[in-house]
Amino acid sequence: MPPASEDGVTRTGPRHARQKRPHPWRRRALWSLLVVGVVCLLLVGAVGIYFWHLNSEIRRVTIKRLQSTPTAGLDKGTENILMVGNTSRCALKVQSPSFGLCSQGITGVNSDVVMILHLNPATHAVSVISIPRDLFIPNARSDGANKIDAALSEGPSQLVDAVQEDFGIPIQHYVELNFDSFAGVVDALGGVKMYFPEPVYDQETGLNIQVPGCVHLDGFQALALVRARHLQYKPPGVTTTDPAYWPQDPESDLSRIRRDHEFLRVLATAVAAKGLGNPFTDRSVLDAVAPQLHVDSRFSIGDMLSLVLGFHAVDINTAPQLTIPVMVDQSLDYYYQGYDYGNIELPIEPLDQQVIDQALGETAGTNTFTGQPLPAPSDVTVSVVNATGSANQAFYTGQQLHELGFQVTGVGDAPSPATESETIVYYAKRTPTDLAAAQVVAHQLSGAVVMALGPTIDGAEVTVQTGSDYAVNSAAPAPTTTTTAAKKHHGATTTTTAAPSTTGNSGAGGSAPSGVTTTTTALVADGFAPPTAANPALAQFDPRSCTPAGGEGT
Repeated sequence: MPPASEDGVTRTGPRHARQKRPHPWRRRALWSLLVVGVVCLLLVGAVGIYFWHLNSEIRRVTIKRLQSTPTAGLDKGTENILMVGNTSRCALKVQSPSFGLCSQGITGVNSDVVMILHLNPATHAVSVISIPRDLFIPNARSDGANKIDAALSEGPSQLVDAVQEDFGIPIQHYVELNFDSFAGVVDALGGVKMYFPEPVYDQETGLNIQVPGCVHLDGFQALALVRARHLQYKPPGVTTTDPAYWPQDPESDLSRIRRDHEFLRVLATAVAAKGLGNPFTDRSVLDAVAPQLHVDSRFSIGDMLSLVLGFHAVDINTAPQLTIPVMVDQSLDYYYQGYDYGNIELPIEPLDQQVIDQALGETAGTNTFTGQPLPAPSDVTVSVVNATGSANQAFYTGQQLHELGFQVTGVGDAPSPATESETIVYYAKRTPTDLAAAQVVAHQLSGAVVMALGPTIDGAEVTVQTGSDYAVNSAAPAPTTTTTAAKKHHGATTTTTAAPSTTGNSGAGGSAPSGVTTTTTALVADGFAPPTAANPALAQFDPRSCTPAGGEGT
């Protein structure tokens, strides 16, 4: 199946055909629609008399393969809620040229926003993981690789599968919104205030702040801000008021995630300031959200109320909001199996796993589905397939894995899908045991590496399909080790990157001691930028909170 473009339209034709470029205004998305979902969850417990009204308004969807909430161990009661903002124009009550019109053929449904909300009732911990929409993964669709935003075109179950299979993140509940109700939610709260250090402008969304300072945003203005991914700004020294001559933010969607994380904090503060239980505010917000809210059929009003009672006192400003680190393709044309997927990003290990472990409260060497220690390498069978054409790559990789203790059952060759390709750690069965085996192997690799449910060869539990830029770690580092040694393969350069947390990647069953920040050697693929940060600071031009006096917040 050909990939869906960023406007949600599925292109047809030969796989070698170039993808038609969508107009920029069709590429805009609403990462912060997830903010609405978070606020909805926080508000449900405050509405009392409106519970049953709300329940009748919410649309229930059947999601396959959702995980049960753990009932024992350190993960007891923890839940991960997959929160999605979809791009459906045809579902909107009021069609708007700002979104793209269903009548113009903008009929596809993609997930421009993918965020996992992690809740731990034992510690009252809340964390957020954002997955960039252009991240290229092997199981995005049922027939293979694509950007993760294309998964939703096959339905919510496919997106849940992609997140669970490729990232090892168990999902207990699913929440989805389109962007019809976002402005209504902000307006129901009486608007929000944000501080703009510099004038900013986005031609595609209509954002136009010409005077710095604390600005009151109504629903339409807030919508323009959170959708902005072609932001231009007026730094000191630029005197023209014509935005056409202002510099442009080069990071597009990744910058938008950073700004929208800040918007989430501001919006949550606005909700707290209004006070839960205000019947007028609560009903206005719920009336704006509920008709557009899709949740899994297992997510009952009672479940939502329980979450509210357990987490109503959480300060969103202290909750970790992390983004999966990626390597950004510096070209605008990524060809995979002969098809042009445009601008994409690749995952980067071990940084991605460290972020996932941090957000889920796991230590390195833990099965993320069960909370149990991963098996020893000697208990895992592995085969290797060379998918780059580089001479003897499978043989040498198998030899290195054998040196680490894995049972290597065979090596082979496969066609190369792309000049720059991911190394894929396949596991054959959708079970925690097979996933754990894949995680053990993936933990011993660095670079553009990702897991996937898929066929294995030579009777192995796990098959490593080699990509163009990866390394096999020479040994599992001791808990106090600060650098992971790696054996490089074709086309790779190295960059030393600090781990995003105090949880180190120290191999199966191991973890870095509390307070020790580990450093790992991350491979950088040819033509790709170095790994992005998991929790980047706001840029000098990014809007942020206002102080009560109208000054710049922290």
